[in-house]
Amino acid sequence: MAISRAKLAIATPRPRQAGFTLLELLIVISIIAIASVGVSLGLRDSARTALDQDAERLIALLESNRALSRTSGKAVRWSEQLAGFRFDGTPTGSTAQAWLRPDIRVQWDGNASGTLLLGPEPIIEAQAITLRLQSYSLRIATDGLRPFSIQTPP
Repeated sequence: MAISRAKLAIATPRPRQAGFTLLELLIVISIIAIASVGVSLGLRDSARTALDQDAERLIALLESNRALSRTSGKAVRWSEQLAGFRFDGTPTGSTAQAWLRPDIRVQWDGNASGTLLLGPEPIIEAQAITLRLQSYSLRIATDGLRPFSIQTPP
């Protein structure tokens, strides 16, 4: 009894080829990409992050005290202290604040008095300071009309 060639091809199993399928390779590459993104986010520079956080926190405090000065009609001033900063003239009295990192330094941009005047007038003079931490710096400024914001240092 002769087995036809077609039946023989169906009856004998084909040997499995070595290697990975395209789907398996795509899954492995996706896992590696997700892991490398997680590692790179975890290794952010802590000094830069601390400076960013302190700058954002200071901007929020400056703007809230600016609004408080306008509503109360009393002048509020911000000044640098030994390990932080201070708001003078708030209705509840002086409030001292500490930096998140005590080695943050303030450089005064064009303001020899060492204070930022936050009000009570709706339009204040243009003011700017630069926060420095190690080799990083962020400039916080206002043109007097707009709110304080982070700007690129000159």
